[in-house]
Amino acid sequence: MHLMNVISLARMATYDILDEEHLPFGSLWWIIYAGISFFLVLFAGIMSGLTLGLMSLSLVDLEILQRSGNPSEKYQAATILPVVQKQHQLLVTLLLCNACAMEALPLYLDKLVNQFLAIVLSVTFVLFFGEVIPQAICTRYGLAVGANFVWLVRFLMIVCYPIAYPIGKVLDYLLGHSDVLFRRAQLKALVSIHSKEAGKGGELTHDETTIISGALDLTEKTAEEAMTPIESTFSIDVHSKLDWEAMGKILARGHSRVPIYSGNPKNIIGLLLVKSLLTVRAETETPVSAVSIRKIPRKEVVTWLQL
Repeated sequence: MHLMNVISLARMATYDILDEEHLPFGSLWWIIYAGISFFLVLFAGIMSGLTLGLMSLSLVDLEILQRSGNPSEKYQAATILPVVQKQHQLLVTLLLCNACAMEALPLYLDKLVNQFLAIVLSVTFVLFFGEVIPQAICTRYGLAVGANFVWLVRFLMIVCYPIAYPIGKVLDYLLGHSDVLFRRAQLKALVSIHSKEAGKGGELTHDETTIISGALDLTEKTAEEAMTPIESTFSIDVHSKLDWEAMGKILARGHSRVPIYSGNPKNIIGLLLVKSLLTVRAETETPVSAVSIRKIPRKEVVTWLQL
């Protein structure tokens, strides 16, 4: 009987403490509620950071990192990819857990301090430790943070499965997936940005970005756009000599082939390969006709593509 009385008194004391408006500072229940409040802030911050960090990583970005990143990035991308593939279920899971933590926080803070201070502390903790700091960290290190907390995300997706899975499927049906590859215009814009950064230590040089941009424009260019009017081309008369002046002009143009004409600049009779001039000495003033000239398989030339 004495033992039952002690247990009953202990239960009554516990209920009395919990029914009080505020818990005594430094008491056991005060420490427990403070610990729970701290955990909720920390948990809400992790959910908020993971929401921004994981959802900002598209499937295309992860595929690129998995194939071309450094060993650490390849491992992290491979770890995150299976989770991010379930985009809407992941989003619902993270938002649901974040909302539960934020809604529960004021209930526990209200037992520690008065209502006004509980609101102030709740807003302050949630804003700085639950939103600003976690999202700032995950914006910069989203891949690494996501890979380290993927075990927690998997566990939460299992716990929230009854709610998150149906909602995720509905969102998949209504909104679809955002795993579309870059379109041609987007690739050209990306190359253009790299072109501007070429002189600032970028990984792509100006020549490389020019070649890539030209390759992307091939399907849209017409022959007229690719050709140079014959009046604007640099050509040499077949009866001229390869002296210092002529050799200097050829080298200054920087082309691999030079059109050769006879009499009229529009009367193109062949091509002169610049590499064939390696054996020609300018001081000998060798005639152009004495050098090997490649014929053009056309009877009439109206325009010329300057190579």
